Formats: sequence, C-alpha cells, structure tokens
Amino acid sequence: MRRSVLAGLVVVSVGLAGLAAAQRPAGQTEVRPGRYQAPEFPPPSIVDYRPKSTLVAAEHPVPRAKYPVIDVHSHQPNPITPEAFDRVVAAMDRLNLKLMVNLSGGSGDRLRKGLDAIAASAHEDRMVLFANIDFRDVGPGFGAKAAQQLEADIKAGAKGLKIFKNLGLRTRRADGTRLKLDDPELAPVWDTCGRLNVPVLIHTADPASFFDPIGFTNERWLELALFNDRRYQDPSLPRFEELAAERDRLFANHPKTRFIVAHMGWHANDLGRLSKLMDRLPNISVEVGAILYDLGRQPRAARDFFVKYQDRVMFGKDSFQPDEYPYYWRVFETKDEYFDYYRDYHALWKLYGMDLPDEVLRKLYYRNALAIVPGLPKAGFPQ
Repeated sequence: MRRSVLAGLVVVSVGLAGLAAAQRPAGQTEVRPGRYQAPEFPPPSIVDYRPKSTLVAAEHPVPRAKYPVIDVHSHQPNPITPEAFDRVVAAMDRLNLKLMVNLSGGSGDRLRKGLDAIAASAHEDRMVLFANIDFRDVGPGFGAKAAQQLEADIKAGAKGLKIFKNLGLRTRRADGTRLKLDDPELAPVWDTCGRLNVPVLIHTADPASFFDPIGFTNERWLELALFNDRRYQDPSLPRFEELAAERDRLFANHPKTRFIVAHMGWHANDLGRLSKLMDRLPNISVEVGAILYDLGRQPRAARDFFVKYQDRVMFGKDSFQPDEYPYYWRVFETKDEYFDYYRDYHALWKLYGMDLPDEVLRKLYYRNALAIVPGLPKAGFPQ
C-alpha cells in the first residue's frame, strides 16, 4: 500500500511539474513553486550564453589512447593521394590509431583504384575499405545484380559493406515508392554478406530528436537551427520509429549476416532499449561514432552497458577531426567529471568519464574489430 501511495505521489508531482512548465509565462522562469519572474537584464541568446564553471575538479586529459585503436567508422577520400595519406597517418600516430576503416570505398573501378592506392602507399597496413552499393531505381532483379557486384568487390579486397542512411530515409524505388530497409528485393545482398562472412555496417536514420518538432523543448534545437539538412519534419519522410522497425526486421530476417549498427543505432540515449535489441538479435554489434555526448552524460549506466556487451561494442568516430578523438579517450579511460564536449551545438551539457576496465578497453579499441571484421591487418596489436 505504501509503495503504491509513493508511486502515486511521484506521478502527481511529475504531472504538476509538466503542467507548471506548460503554464510558465514566456520570458520568465520559476523562482519558487508557482512563482515566475523575468530577468532584470536582457537575457543572452543560446549561442551567447557561455557560463564559466566555478567547479574545481581533477583533470586528466588523454591525448593518446591507452591501447592501439581500430577506427571502424571513418570517411576518407577514395582513392586517397599519397600526400593526404601521409597527413592522415601522421595524425593517427599521435592518437595511437593503428588502423582506419574507410567506409567510402565505392564499388567496381572506384573501389579497385582505392585499393591500388593503399597498396602502393607507404602505409599499406593502416587503412582498409568497405564497399558501397548505389540503391537508386531498385526494381525486379536489382538485388541479384547488386549481390553479384558486391561479391566481386569483396574478392577484390573490400572488407565489408557500408550502408548509408539514405537507404530507407530518402531512396526511391524505380516505381517512385520509398525503398524500405527490409525490402525483399535486397535480400540477396544481405545473404551474400552472410555467405562470404563479411559484416554490414549500417547507418539508419539520425537522432530521434531530428524527427521531432523543432521547439524549445527539443534538446537538439540549436543543431537543427544551424543545419537544415538534419531536419526530418517533412511528413513525406518516414518517422524515426518506422525506420527503426524496418531495420530491426532486417536484422531478424537475416540471422546469418553480421550487422554493425552505426552510432549505436541512435539508441545511446536509451540503453535499456538497445540492451533489449542486442539480447534479441545476437547477429548485431554496435559502434560508438558521434554519440559520445550520450555516453558521457550517463557514465555509470554506459559503463555497465559496455561491460555487459564487451564483446559487441567497437570504436568508431565518423568524421575525422584529430583534435576530437582525445575526448573519447578521456570519457572511456578516466573518472574525470564535468568536462566540456567538443561541439556545443551537439550537447549543452558536460561529460563524465566511464573509467572502463582495461580488458573492456582492449576489446573496444581493437579486439572486437579484429574478431568481427575478418581480414584486418593484425600486426602491432597486443594479444
């Protein structure tokens, strides 16, 4: 009885808080329960308000990862020039990035030229390519032809297949209808990856907030206000949950194919949901590209998740900005508290360190990638 009464009080208090927020006068803030007040000074805009924290906390920046790292989610020019490759490798060396997976490998002649450029370079063991498929104008027979070309690309040297977010979101079939992620016509592609034992790294949708109304309760408001190509409010586009459902059916329909879920499926803000998905689908693993802001604001829950699924989480970054990698190292390796994220339009909050155990760090940084992506160069990685 006491428990039900307490639960009721919680529900009532949450409801009252929501009601108060809805009734709050514009331009005012609640200074006492039911009492609202406007600032005496003109309030700054969201882009101008930069309060300097007075918190004094231990700081342990990590410019170089503790163990060698495989970045399974990167995009580089392809074919890459010797000069560009030299610059990339110099940055990789400073960060302890041992191997980079360039997901923008293309297909056919472009893929072969990219592979030849890597083989002819002074850094042959520092980069591998994933193949891509052009899904425009899919119709009867497309899947079989695409699978045939993919098999040729894998035999040429591609280590896997990368699926970009346009599949499901914007790509249209030849008849003008939206090409769904679990369209049966594409089954030969996924089955070929399973038969060849190569992974599919798949990016589906974008953060759920990008699909939500753009109002002042949307925690990604600033980012959406800055970048119009991240707004998916158009009713002609599928909703986030629709895309997630198609993706999950795709995984379930092809249990012999290994899928690497880019950006943790955009579920790093709901690790309980992601846990249920991973428990149900043993053929999926995840990578952490571009979602550090969610891990760093829930370090204890994130640490528990990484420990529980330590054989199925890989490091990925997405955009190659060398000065941003140390933020990942600091979140993963330290107990530091309340430190800045590298892009304030992504996150208006601070980060906290997860202090991952060494064995989990090794798996996150390189061991899982070596196990899940066959054919990666193994030299230089501790056993």
